[in-house]
Amino acid sequence: MIIRPAQAVPRSIEELLPVGLSAKLDRLDVLSRKMFAGKLPGERRSKRRGRSVEFDDFRNYTAGDDLRHIDWNVYARLDRLFIKLFREEEDLALHVIVDATASMQTGAPGGSEVSKLVFAHRLAMGLAYVGLVNQNRVVTASFGVDGVRQLSAVRGRSSVQRVAGFLLESLRGASAGPLTGAGVGLADTLRQAAMHRSGRGVMVVLSDFLEPSGIGGLEPAMNALAAAGSTAFDTYLLQVLSPGELDPVKEAEFGLIGDLRLTDVETQRTSEITVSSSLLTGYRRRLAAYSAELHRMASSRGMSCRLIPTDTPVETVLLDSLRRGGMLR
Repeated sequence: MIIRPAQAVPRSIEELLPVGLSAKLDRLDVLSRKMFAGKLPGERRSKRRGRSVEFDDFRNYTAGDDLRHIDWNVYARLDRLFIKLFREEEDLALHVIVDATASMQTGAPGGSEVSKLVFAHRLAMGLAYVGLVNQNRVVTASFGVDGVRQLSAVRGRSSVQRVAGFLLESLRGASAGPLTGAGVGLADTLRQAAMHRSGRGVMVVLSDFLEPSGIGGLEPAMNALAAAGSTAFDTYLLQVLSPGELDPVKEAEFGLIGDLRLTDVETQRTSEITVSSSLLTGYRRRLAAYSAELHRMASSRGMSCRLIPTDTPVETVLLDSLRRGGMLR
């Protein structure tokens, strides 16, 4: 909850994505709950049967079927007509969007806890890596006080360093920049993402989703994401929050106690408060209601939303949480 800027940020791909973790991610793939027909020939095999070179199954011939797909060897043995079915390959685009606004710098220096900013970029790197090694088209973007940055679509293991370089630069820019100002807002960014994403596939947004105007301020953006996702994209919202945001008692050692004057890092609005047990109880209640409404808004629009505390190891999120949630397999 308190911004503490003196935090080390990853400076190499090994710090962003450890070799041990990348080896484990080699076994995973991005999973869509929908079946997509991509514009380009890809490596992803869909459940949709088509006309690629890999045989899948037979079915009985029906009038109007293409005679070129009849298995004449089976006909010679059984005196019955069967059509050969093949597994069709489809191209899947993976869009990963990372929030790099000022509020994402919450977190403790040192120890095992990192800022939301670092955590989200590490998680983004892991997801992008899974997409790249499976020959998906991966688009990576971040948004913050200096606007929206985007790396055009890349594909293949050879592009891992390029994506890592983009995310490391995003981290450096956000960490070295001003600790105030919202830059491009979350709602505006999501609307832009909905309008400009190309192809078909999966979109992942990593953010705290804390909109200064309240949860209602996200509704137009959620509608835009849902409208595009209904036919083209499977959308996942990963709400990244720090332990101190979930339970402000953990921030007491950093000064969140007693009579305080707090300044919002993005809006610059100030409030004078007295930290008491009743205030903290009310805060937890409002945060729970906010997150529950975010999840409801996502679910009602056919999107998935998951809360991820930053004290959860990134490896656990990728190898366990997101697999159980259906994003990875």
